[in-house]
Amino acid sequence: MKNRILTIALLFSGLGSFSCHNQVQEKPVSKADTTTQSIPKEDSLLNKIQSQTLQYFWEGAEPNSGLARERIHIDGVYPQNDPQVVTIGGSGFGIMGLVVGMERGFINKEEGTQRLDKIMDFLGKIERFHGAWSHWYHGDTGKVKAFSEKDNGGDIVETAFLTQALIVVREYFKNGNDLQKSIAKKADALWKEINWKHYTNGQHVIYWHWSKTHEFGMNHAVQGYDECLITYILAASSPTHPIDTAVYNQGWARNGAIKSDLKKFDIPISIKHNAKPGEVGPLFWAHYSFMGLNPSDLQDAYVNYGDVVKNHTKINIAYSEANPKGYKGYGADKGWGWTASYSIAGYDAHHPDNDKSVISPTAALSSMPYAPKESIAFAKYLFDQLGNKVWGKYGFYDAYSETENWYPQRYLAIDQGPIVVMIENYRTGLIWDLFMQAPEIQKGLKKLGFKSPNIK
Repeated sequence: MKNRILTIALLFSGLGSFSCHNQVQEKPVSKADTTTQSIPKEDSLLNKIQSQTLQYFWEGAEPNSGLARERIHIDGVYPQNDPQVVTIGGSGFGIMGLVVGMERGFINKEEGTQRLDKIMDFLGKIERFHGAWSHWYHGDTGKVKAFSEKDNGGDIVETAFLTQALIVVREYFKNGNDLQKSIAKKADALWKEINWKHYTNGQHVIYWHWSKTHEFGMNHAVQGYDECLITYILAASSPTHPIDTAVYNQGWARNGAIKSDLKKFDIPISIKHNAKPGEVGPLFWAHYSFMGLNPSDLQDAYVNYGDVVKNHTKINIAYSEANPKGYKGYGADKGWGWTASYSIAGYDAHHPDNDKSVISPTAALSSMPYAPKESIAFAKYLFDQLGNKVWGKYGFYDAYSETENWYPQRYLAIDQGPIVVMIENYRTGLIWDLFMQAPEIQKGLKKLGFKSPNIK
């Protein structure tokens, strides 16, 4: 099975509800500010979703490494032949989820601290490629599992998803007890060992992969716009192996060609999606880079990323209301949200122009900071109308289709993780605050010319 990252590579040739908070560090969870304050009933609903989804990364983790399994299948209809395989990007999302879980009391803080210590030690022992991790590893042995023939080395995008979490952990634990401070130091060392500059191959663009046997043979340039913005932010912010500003401007921003005047459902797209003309990509593009990076009014010389993610979400909601194919269970107060996930025929990168009647709960739930009313309505619809068809041991299952009466009991790490983190960013801004307060991130964003209320 391909996961969403390379599936996308093969398939494709306004911001009123964000909460902004001061530093969050070793303190009880507070209510969101008055713009997003939860009523008690809503608190109970969101606690239920977050706490049960987090179990994927807690009880469901691979035991030797402590990292997230690539997938977990609950029933035997879809056999799972590689339960020991762990995912680096999905583990990054899960690590941020563990921070949420400790802060909210979903997991014991002492036990959570011990788990993170175990994870940092494992990440420090396994093979890396100029500091970058591979896409997959065997959690029981620590050996690399090739994602494809040539993708058997470093994956700088998966590494970026994990690195967000390393910085969050460092900031969360840096003033803690002795063990927590030790974990913070381990996370800091791992982050500083990543050679982002190597992955430019001497060019003004970042390349996704490098291996000892194929070097840059995959030849996949990372350019905007998709889920990879965080890779450039971290690469520019690195205190040890940074990229030049020209790499961002020419590589990610395509010398300004990243801007777009196109609209969909009369909603500005604002940015050139790596999709066919006139289309928008899957909604995970609005999530992965923004789990730590707060997009609220975050602007570079080309676009406002707050508008980008909010409008991407609005387009999905508008499509669900239009429901041009007449699929069952669609609507702004029912089912909406399209992203890469399991599908009726394998795995697919769903979006409004590639709609197979399959809805992926992570799409709407992870968009809660951008469209809280519609995201919460979606969650209530799932509980009230579909119940155990879509809800199980680790929260909502990966995907479903009311039209096809299709309710597989299976999970993917990269879909479960954003649910926990992005709901928390809506509620308290916890992960946004921890990541954005990091001095290197502040410096890196300024270096690239970004402006934001969260850049001091």
